[in-house]
Parts: sequence; structure tokens; C-alpha cells
Amino acid sequence: MTCASITTGPVVLPSFGLAPTCPEIPTELYRARLARTGERLRAERQNALVVYADREHCANVAYLTGFDPRFEEALLLLSSEGRSKLLVGNECLGYLPDTQALGLEVELFQEFSLMGQPRNASRPLREILRDFGLGRGQRIGCVGWKYFDEHLLPGGPQELDVPAYLADLLRELTGDPKRVVNAAGLFMDVRDGLRVFNEPAQIAQFEYAACVTSEGVLSVLRHLRLGLAEWELEKYLDTRGLPLSCHRMISFGDKARRVLSSPSAHRARRGDPYTVGFGVQGALNCRAGMMAAGPGDLTGALREFYLLLAANYFQVVATWYETVRVGASAGAVVRAVENVRDRKLYRFAVNPGHYLHLDEWLHSPFSIGSRVRLRSGMALQMDIIPVSLGPFCYINAEDGVVLGDATLRTQLAQGYPKLWKRVQARRALMREVLGINLDDSVLPLSNTAGWLPPWALDLDTAFIIH
Repeated sequence: MTCASITTGPVVLPSFGLAPTCPEIPTELYRARLARTGERLRAERQNALVVYADREHCANVAYLTGFDPRFEEALLLLSSEGRSKLLVGNECLGYLPDTQALGLEVELFQEFSLMGQPRNASRPLREILRDFGLGRGQRIGCVGWKYFDEHLLPGGPQELDVPAYLADLLRELTGDPKRVVNAAGLFMDVRDGLRVFNEPAQIAQFEYAACVTSEGVLSVLRHLRLGLAEWELEKYLDTRGLPLSCHRMISFGDKARRVLSSPSAHRARRGDPYTVGFGVQGALNCRAGMMAAGPGDLTGALREFYLLLAANYFQVVATWYETVRVGASAGAVVRAVENVRDRKLYRFAVNPGHYLHLDEWLHSPFSIGSRVRLRSGMALQMDIIPVSLGPFCYINAEDGVVLGDATLRTQLAQGYPKLWKRVQARRALMREVLGINLDDSVLPLSNTAGWLPPWALDLDTAFIIH
């Protein structure tokens, strides 16, 4: 692929549709996940696992049980012998999963409730943990929402990201602080974390989420008008009832430098950069470009610079899509996109891509020198954020894919035929219209995958490869 092969042209974005309702994860799958977690506990010679969750950091507990705490905190206790117990606050007692089907014990622990609510119906946490079997000489794994690189935090596996009161109590109960370790890698390790690999039912849920977010972003783009305020567009980012994985993001003009900003009263002007980002549990989509109908709406050095940056950025995006596949090295993907990035125009803000899950960023294998092999079942976000090294402007396109070997592709085609039809239609657009040569193992989840119009006021013109 060469720079000369990148151009813009007329692109009609089809209506790929979406499932009428969000596919559910069957109880049997949650039970299987709990069983696999127990197997990993035994293999790593840990006696118990303590999984902490709050409103923002709920993905590990939700992965295991389908439960995410609302307003409160929660704690899931798992023993290597197969026992499981969920501790919740006052308000989550009415929001429990099917505990009988999952084999979950439940206990009210009111310090997980909001301040000022009753605290007169709970046992002390020490007593609850002791009764679960946590005590001296045991090895306990703690799961919050990340594990740490040792060169920044010197404690290594003893560095925990759960609340201090919980960490202190667990260390006291075991009698040796070194027996309480950060076990988030069990779910989130970049190579073999349990959540890195997704079953067909989970992929179906992610595809629904990706349809919701991509259709939301597309709706905003179709309603963009000069003079509109950011907050006037937020209503088009419809979650269809799915929980947000991050706040909604819409920005115009200089405010777009703060990419993560929420919508404000700032209004769109001709020649402004714009950015739109929308994430729910399981997917995130983003588009960015210029509030213009073409180069004539830009002035000065920006006119030539933006065209060069945007075209090269699309070349990087296409290279990413063409390089990811089952069996590829994540480090090789990074090398490939770095080889086509024009270093005079922009740098990457973060890694060129990452794993996605219920949380928007699970982990990323995409780093320089990474030897992680991309495998079937991985959900990947094409998340390459360019930072201009010249006049301020913006271009971005974020969408998700799943990698599937022949077995997984057959499972999806047979178990979810309408999903499979949408995936194949998206692949056809990317290959036959946009000119992006996808490997057979790359399954686009988003209704806008690969589609990048540089001009917000001319959505019928997008980048293509000849």
C-alpha cells in the first residue's frame, strides 16, 4: 500500500441493522466461567479469590455472575474448592443475579451501602471472611481492576488496587502480607487472561453493543449542523438501555483538544475540528474530523496539512485492519502501522489498539516489541488516536472487531445467523468498496468499521484505497 493509493470518493454506507434486543448470556456460561476460575485458582495454588467491584470497576464480577453493583460496592468471594459468596449493600439486595442457578451464597454487608443508610443488619467483615474460610497460612488473590508494572510500583504482586480496609484485613487474617497478592491478571493478563477470550454468546452481546454505539455516532454525524451546540446532539447517542462504559463525548473547535470532554454549550463553526465518542458496556465508537464540506472551508496552512494527515491516518487504519489476524504477532501489527505513519505529521497518543470487553479498555497487546500472539476469540478495538504535530486538527475512527478461527466462525454462523450476515456485509463493504483487504479471521462488529469521512458536512465522501 502506498500513499498514492489513498484517495477520497463516493461511499454509500449501507444500513446493516442490528439485533432487535440485546442477546443474553446463558446461566450455563456463567457457571462455566466460575468453574474455569476455580481451575485457575487451583493451578496457581491459591486458596481463595476476592473480587471487588464498584459502579465503574464492575467488569470482573459482571463477567463471572452477570451482576454489576448500582450506586454501591460489592465483593465476590471464591474458594478453590468451589464455594462462592456475593456480598452486597442495601440497594443491591433487590438487584441480584439468579443466585440459586449460579450456586451463589449472598450476604448483606451494609458498609457497601451509601453513607447514612442503615448499618444494623450486617455482620462485621472480619467475621464474614473468617466464616468463608479465609485465615492464617492461606494464599489469597485480590482482584480490583488492574495489575501493575513493577518498575513503577516496587511492591510487585503485593501491590493491590482494592480498598485499604479490605487489603489490611486480608493481610491480617493470613498472618503474612506476602500471601495476599494482586490476581487481576487471572482475568486481564495480556496473554491468557480469562476475559481476553470471548465465547460466541459474549461476542453476540458485543456485536449488539457495537451496533448501538456505531449507530449512535452515525446519528450524531448525520445531524451535525453549523451553529448547533454540543449538548443539542447528545440526545442522538441512544444507549437502548445498555449501561455506559464511559461518559458521552462531543466537542467542537479548540475544545476538541480535550478529547475526553463531555458535551457543553460550545457551538460548531465552519472549519472547526469535531470529535464524537460513545461507549456502552462491550463497545465504543468514535469519529473525528473537520466541520467542513471540503478543503475550501479550511484556511491557511491547515488546508494542506489536514489533507496529508487525514490520508496518512487512513493508511495507518487500513494497515492495522489488514495486519491483525489469528496467529499474528501484536508487535508485528505495531511495526506495520509505525512503518506507514508519517512521523512529520503526527504521533500516536496511546497504543495502536487494545482489547475491549465490558470495560472499554481491558488491556493492550499492541506495544513495541510485543510477542503476544493474536488468537481466536479476542475482541480488539481499532483505537489509533493521532496527535497533530502541525496546525491543530483532528481525525479519528474507532471500531471493534473479533478474531475468529474456522471453528468460531462456524459457531457464529450456525448459532447467530443474522449476526453472521451482518458481519459478512460489513466485510464486503470494507473489502470491495473501501479497499481494505481483511483476513478471513477478522470479523467487524461495528456498522461503521473502516468508514472515515474527512468532512463532516459531506458524509457521502470517504477515504478509499484503489
